[in-house]
Amino acid sequence: MSRSFSKIQGYTFSGLTLLASLVIVAMLGVIVWNIFINGYGTLSWGFFTRAPEQGMTAGGIFPAIFGTVALVILMTIAVVPLGVLTAVYLHEYAKPDSVIARLVRAAVGNLAGVPSIVFGLFGLGFFVHFVGGGIDKLFYPGEVAWGQPAIIWAALTLAVLTLPVVIVSTEEALRAVPNEYREASYALGGSKWLTIRKIVLPHSVPGILTGAILAVGRGAGEVAPIMFTGAAYFLPYLPSKLNDQFMELGYHIFVMSTQSPDVEKTKPILYGTVLVLLILTFILNLLAILIRSKIRTAQRRAR
Repeated sequence: MSRSFSKIQGYTFSGLTLLASLVIVAMLGVIVWNIFINGYGTLSWGFFTRAPEQGMTAGGIFPAIFGTVALVILMTIAVVPLGVLTAVYLHEYAKPDSVIARLVRAAVGNLAGVPSIVFGLFGLGFFVHFVGGGIDKLFYPGEVAWGQPAIIWAALTLAVLTLPVVIVSTEEALRAVPNEYREASYALGGSKWLTIRKIVLPHSVPGILTGAILAVGRGAGEVAPIMFTGAAYFLPYLPSKLNDQFMELGYHIFVMSTQSPDVEKTKPILYGTVLVLLILTFILNLLAILIRSKIRTAQRRAR
């Protein structure tokens, strides 16, 4: 009797988990389908290659696409090395009872729970006013060259936002490397740094890329952190320097949905922009996934 009751409980729990999963997939499908139906007709070569026109009720979104790609690339360049080095210190060098390691882990946990708008205010105060303003005082007296919203400050703000993701995923990847690999390297006379560089990190690359994929996915869709640190309502030119402002797809969507003078005329472009943002994020993630899969395949063949 008790065994049959346990089976019923197991089947019930399995059914509920499956139902919850299907509900999530269905919700995602409805959202994506709605965006696709309303935005597909807007997509054209001119939409991808032209700038917004007539109060954003016509034209294209090329400056926003360019700015989003540039922002994500700069963010990835900033966050991945810092996140990997932090994870290596926490897992390979720091002792489990180290006060510094505990403080770092607490800081990472707190960063993961901070709302994105707070990161935007932090980026404005620290990167724009403190760092950028300090650079202007030292090298550009009487001018405002770096103490203003710019793509570099927006990228660094997003790097701080996505740093916990990279650290946690990298640390999990380091933890997955068998200790036998390290011990074999030590037995052959390898130093700790040589072991990490030649043995541990190469086997952790797929996990590190997983963190980079998650960081790209989150950073490409964030709006609040870049509102104060670099995104512009409209720019007639593409950013060519690190201290230039830029247009970004997420912020462009926010502007069109809240500040457009004619919402009805803006709707087709709005849906088209949302669809392009989803496609762009998917492409960036797909490229990272393909690279990760290729590295995993090469590692398996090497074994």
